Amino acid sequence: MRQKINFLLLFLISLFALGAKNTFAQDSTNVALAEQYYQNKAYDKAIFYFEKIYSNQSDESVYRDYLDCFVQTQKYKKAEKIIKKRLNYSPELLHYYIDLGQVYATAGDNDKEKDAYKKAIKELSPSQNQILDLANAFIAVKQYDDAIETYKKGKKLLNGDYPFIFELAAVYNDMGNTAAMINEYLDALDLNEGYIQSVQNALQTSFGKDADEKKNEILKTELLKRIQHESDKPIFSQLLIWMQIQEKDFAGAFIQVKALDRRNKEGGSRMMTLAKVSADNDNYEVANQCYQYVIDLGTNGFNYMNARMAQLNLLYKKVVAKNNYSQDDLVSLENKYEKALSDLGKNATTVPMMKDLAHIEAFYLHNTDKAISLLNEAINIPQISANLQAECKLELGDVYLFAGQIWEASLRYSQVEKAFEEEPIGDEAKFRNAKISFYTGDFKWSKAQLDVLKSATSKLIANDAMALSLLISDNTAIDTNTVPLLMYAQADLLAYQNKDDQAIQKLDSINTLFPNHSLAPDIIYEKYTIRYKEGKYEVADSLLETILTDFPQGVLADKALFYLAQLNENKLNNTEKAKKLYEQILTDYPGSLYAADARERFRILRGDKIVN
Repeated sequence: MRQKINFLLLFLISLFALGAKNTFAQDSTNVALAEQYYQNKAYDKAIFYFEKIYSNQSDESVYRDYLDCFVQTQKYKKAEKIIKKRLNYSPELLHYYIDLGQVYATAGDNDKEKDAYKKAIKELSPSQNQILDLANAFIAVKQYDDAIETYKKGKKLLNGDYPFIFELAAVYNDMGNTAAMINEYLDALDLNEGYIQSVQNALQTSFGKDADEKKNEILKTELLKRIQHESDKPIFSQLLIWMQIQEKDFAGAFIQVKALDRRNKEGGSRMMTLAKVSADNDNYEVANQCYQYVIDLGTNGFNYMNARMAQLNLLYKKVVAKNNYSQDDLVSLENKYEKALSDLGKNATTVPMMKDLAHIEAFYLHNTDKAISLLNEAINIPQISANLQAECKLELGDVYLFAGQIWEASLRYSQVEKAFEEEPIGDEAKFRNAKISFYTGDFKWSKAQLDVLKSATSKLIANDAMALSLLISDNTAIDTNTVPLLMYAQADLLAYQNKDDQAIQKLDSINTLFPNHSLAPDIIYEKYTIRYKEGKYEVADSLLETILTDFPQGVLADKALFYLAQLNENKLNNTEKAKKLYEQILTDYPGSLYAADARERFRILRGDKIVN
């Protein structure tokens, strides 16, 4: 008897499963047909199949399409009926009231539409998710005022636990109400200063140097109002400073930082940051003002020494960056360095200053003996860090090389290379030693060292090593006559030693003695680097154009194109030409090492908003 019951039970289960399977298969077919007719805008036919499946499969996507079919066929009562049915089943899902309002709006009944929206807001409960869901439903149909009312009521219902500030700001932005949007963000800072980064991130996409000037002015006006009425809250001054930096208004930022520093007795910390940002943007005047302000705070200030050192480094860059300095400029700079070292003393902290002064003495004032003495003194200062000592040794090697004492230079490079194997500074020393072998004509040994450096951790060293290795192999593999390459290497060393006329003469003699040599594009590029260093930018521009015209398929073509773009952007003030040249790199040389940088510069010049 028991076996019969079990058998009957299994039979019934099988029949049920088979029926369910058939129902599922039928529903799947009906769904497919409904969706096909819906996509083809055959709404009446789609309704026929949606009706078959809706009672069994009433998920949101089926509901949405089914509802739209009724709206499209103007069956508004039926549309209203299925919406109200869903509301009865899920009264907490208030977004169905917006569906109802949209049906009434399409039917032309604006009063009922407004009533549906009011009902939705009235039914709100103290649930953050419900409030956000309803507001998003209003935003989706561009009912911005109702979305704002939803957020404001939600804020009251939650007793301020979640103020919906950023959500409200986004709605005001969608409405084009810039002032209201800004004030929401400022209210956020009033509530919690920890929101500063979020506020800056939100503002960065719409405000700044390349934004609508009217919007920038609104932001600054609202900030100034807050600063005047809430002077006890420095966060608004901080945001104004941030805004001025976005606009590259460093002079305005300096005024605000100075006021904030004095009010809060910050000791110049914020001023040091502004100085660096200004210097990074080549605004040396404001950067110098910033450092001078910190220096004027007195020798006991904790930023005093750093400000003195940074100001000198800034003056150095200002003098040499434009390539139009005079001998008086250099002597004045030298005197400032010596005065600072006299005031601060020669110690482990001021070694970077000694290193910079040595560079000026050797490479600009040609006082190599003084530079060597200064660097040896720096190297032997007690408590100097190993890395800083190594940097001084590299600089000392550079000075020896500049002075023509090649083996003394190689010795210093070798010391650093041995002490810092497999570290970036050690790779730098190895590369400089490889160049010495190149200068002296030991091309085989030089190439062997350069090939090792192709895998260096520093991308710059690896790329430079690869380029020089390729130059050597291209000019020694087939032609056994290495004289042209040796002459080129000698010209390169002369250029390094600032013997520019001799270097140009040596390069021209290669063309005379060995016409149409494979070094021809490299010779032109070497001339470009010399003329650029001299500040002869028009000549430099012409030389790069020659490479592109005469050697468009050569290995230097993409490099020449990139530096031609840089030259036009930064020195010749021809941004339109620079933009076209950057774009040409992307189209003609997409695999170039310079493609990523070219893409970034092209996007900036085109006016794209770049978010870091």
